[in-house]
Amino acid sequence: MRIIFLLLAILIQVSCSSSNTASQNVNASGSAQVKSSCNNNPHCFEKIQAAIDAAPQISTSPYRIFIADGTYQEKLIINKNNIELVGQSSSKTRIVFNDYAGKEVSPGKNLTTPGSATLTIKATDIRLQNLTIENSFDFLKNDALPSDSPQKVNGSQAVALFIDAPSDRVLVRNVTMLGYQDTLFVNSGRSWFDKVLIAGNVDYIFGNGNALFTQSEIKTLARGKPTSPHGFITAPSTQINSKYGLTFLSCRLTRDNSVPDSAVPLGRPWHPTTQFADGRYADPNAIGKTVFVNTWMDAHITADGWYSMGGSTKEGGRINFLPEDSRFFEHKSTGPGAIINDKHRQLSEQEAKEITRKNILGDWNPK
Repeated sequence: MRIIFLLLAILIQVSCSSSNTASQNVNASGSAQVKSSCNNNPHCFEKIQAAIDAAPQISTSPYRIFIADGTYQEKLIINKNNIELVGQSSSKTRIVFNDYAGKEVSPGKNLTTPGSATLTIKATDIRLQNLTIENSFDFLKNDALPSDSPQKVNGSQAVALFIDAPSDRVLVRNVTMLGYQDTLFVNSGRSWFDKVLIAGNVDYIFGNGNALFTQSEIKTLARGKPTSPHGFITAPSTQINSKYGLTFLSCRLTRDNSVPDSAVPLGRPWHPTTQFADGRYADPNAIGKTVFVNTWMDAHITADGWYSMGGSTKEGGRINFLPEDSRFFEHKSTGPGAIINDKHRQLSEQEAKEITRKNILGDWNPK
């Protein structure tokens, strides 16, 4: 009889161990949820970052975090691969934080543009879906102040979403990204923005990443006071050896009612100040690339289409980088802002055939 009981005990122990292992495996490649009240559910969290932190450190399959409708005042970082944040609805599942580049975090040290981001991604195989991501810094109030006002903040860049190295294969679908200056910072790898809304006014889509935008609305917002130009849509810093930069296919360039006609260039070339062996100066290899294909443009787009941008020299001076020296092109633009002239350079039919999702994303084919 004792032998029978001993065998039963061993079987029960093995069964429990297997059950625990199975549970861990299911959770590791499964899901969690975020909502206001969890009632002791071990896979439910009241904070999004807590759910991310609890995800497997290493996973070869997606770990999906379902987020219930609500406003989550959080500053998030995703630094684990194969994470999916899926909201209940794009308009009511809101991730919001108020930060800006010039915020002092310690004596003599500011937050910087990357540090201002509401959500930072530093991982591969990430999906964001059905969310609003917002940086709520009051840019308009600050923008309206006189330049000599003691209340005026220097460093008003305020990023909503930052895709940083070593990120690659980031899918953002049915997501709203809200800010003013520097709303979306794509600075690593491949990313696909499908059916999204991106709103801002100054350089609000920028960086050196390979980012594809499809069937999306790109909306220019108000300024705190009249400014010429009113703002800039893109500021790519694409490396010269990268074939693709910021590519817009079948998108719409819209505007807030307060944005004037002929006031917003499609972009300007950003040569970020970079430390080299012989000094710190504007990166000469950042030959930015922005391409608009089959994109509808409202009348706020300027007749010249593009604009210049300053950068620092090795000697400590300034240099003006011209749009003609960058890779700025259009093909079959439509709408009242679609102007064809020498400034709005056009792709040939053969060149336009190369601008496809398959070519841009390569061996990555997300569903």
